[in-house]
Amino acid sequence: MNQILALSFAVIIVILIAVLFRISIKKTAAEKKASELGTTLSRLKIENTRLSKWQVVDDADGRAKEILITAQAELENAKTQAASMISESAQRAKNLEVEALRGLDSAIVQAKGIVAEAEKKAEEIAGSAYEAMKNVEQLGKTAKAMKNIIEGYGDEYLIPRRSLLDDLAEDFGFTEAGINLKAARERTKSMVCNSTAATCEYVEAKRKDTAMDFVVDAFNGKVDSILSRIKNDNAGKLEQEIKDAFTLVNHNGKAFREAAISPEYLASRIDELKWAAVAQQLKLEEKEEQRRIKEQIKEEEKARRDFERAMKDAAKEEDILRKAMEKAQAQIAQASEEQKVKYEAQLTELSERLRAAEEKSQRALSMAQQTKRGHVYIISNIGSFGEHVYKIGLTRRLDPLDRIKELGDSSVPFEFDVHALIFSEDAPALENQLHKHFVMMQMNKVNYRKEFFKVDIGHIREEVEKFGLVAKWTMAALAEEYRQSMLIEKAIAEDPAKKDAWINRQLLLEPADSFAGSDIADKEGLTPCNGLELPVADLTITASGSATRDKS
Repeated sequence: MNQILALSFAVIIVILIAVLFRISIKKTAAEKKASELGTTLSRLKIENTRLSKWQVVDDADGRAKEILITAQAELENAKTQAASMISESAQRAKNLEVEALRGLDSAIVQAKGIVAEAEKKAEEIAGSAYEAMKNVEQLGKTAKAMKNIIEGYGDEYLIPRRSLLDDLAEDFGFTEAGINLKAARERTKSMVCNSTAATCEYVEAKRKDTAMDFVVDAFNGKVDSILSRIKNDNAGKLEQEIKDAFTLVNHNGKAFREAAISPEYLASRIDELKWAAVAQQLKLEEKEEQRRIKEQIKEEEKARRDFERAMKDAAKEEDILRKAMEKAQAQIAQASEEQKVKYEAQLTELSERLRAAEEKSQRALSMAQQTKRGHVYIISNIGSFGEHVYKIGLTRRLDPLDRIKELGDSSVPFEFDVHALIFSEDAPALENQLHKHFVMMQMNKVNYRKEFFKVDIGHIREEVEKFGLVAKWTMAALAEEYRQSMLIEKAIAEDPAKKDAWINRQLLLEPADSFAGSDIADKEGLTPCNGLELPVADLTITASGSATRDKS
């Protein structure tokens, strides 16, 4: 059919080109003739003008007029013929175009008839086989999907997924509970991969594996649901629920030739429960400890303000006493012997009071200088500064996160992630020791007050632990806004519809609107949980802004 259409179209094009070429030739000839006649007429007019001077020559004048009239008549006749030829050629071209279109329609109808006839004959010859051939692509996809379902996607789906327990193990990895919880989780995964999590009496390998996978999947589903409710005070109840799930799953597995969860696998999952409960208790204690530290810092802040007020009052009192002493000394110089005794006694009293005021001021200053407690923070900003770049700073704020939020203001494109908040009795000394230890890793080799270091977070943790300080560490940076921005950038690059939706939403946003909190963002399908399918990770440096930093 395609060949017939192409051939018909080619014939029509050739005919049209030929007609247009003939019209062009005739038109050119007519125009040339008209031009020649126009030239002749001009020449005759010039000649007539020249001869008009010789009015005495009547025969020449008459002849010239006759020639002029004849030339004008010939010119008009040529123009008429040219117009007629152009009109005739245009009509013929139009007729040919109509005939060509009719021929093309006829060719298309004829081609469709040929194709339909061929399909009909093919169906008569091949029957249902031809119909199946037309659906071969869809059948191929269906077969592939069925193969995946039958053969499975491997045993990875049977392994307990990463959950809050894994996060708990990471957060408290520096404690015995965190270490043991992580070990229990690894042991659970290993037993599933090694096919030791369950047993079965089937002899045929495939049936045996299928039955074992069935009971392991059922048991893990129940246990994961139970472990998601773990608290520091409900471990006993949840342990019994796990044991009951073990009993029921093994009972149902009897129909599959005694398919059952192994006692060792049960013990491993109960270990997860026990150490998770301990970690939850540590989490509660840590929260209480943080509350106590905040309370302590609050009291120290109040004491500092009291010290400053006491120093100010003492300085004011000293000034008053010195002026009083100067006045007394002036009066002594002009007083009589009896009055001198009186003024000297007053001067002695004022001296004692001045000494007491100076001691009070010095004592307040000394106590204020002893207030060095605070937090040393380790933070990063992958989107702004790249991987493995950390800021090591300190703050005496009651809530150290307030200082970090200030650092992540509009001067940097993304928020900071907090890797550690380390409370210290002498925070300035700890910060200084860390800065000196990592001096070769310092990013800014000119301004040492820019406290950014290119170093592995594990090395920072090791150095802090050498001081015997215990802190909660987040080893991996969340960098949520940065990673979501990269995913959005990729999505709008691949999908024009999402690009347009995102641009329209951005244009409607007010300057103070945030991405995550925008109703428009949700409607357009650009939030992390809608449309772009941004994953949620688990986890929390900035230029100081000037040569002197705020240690408040």
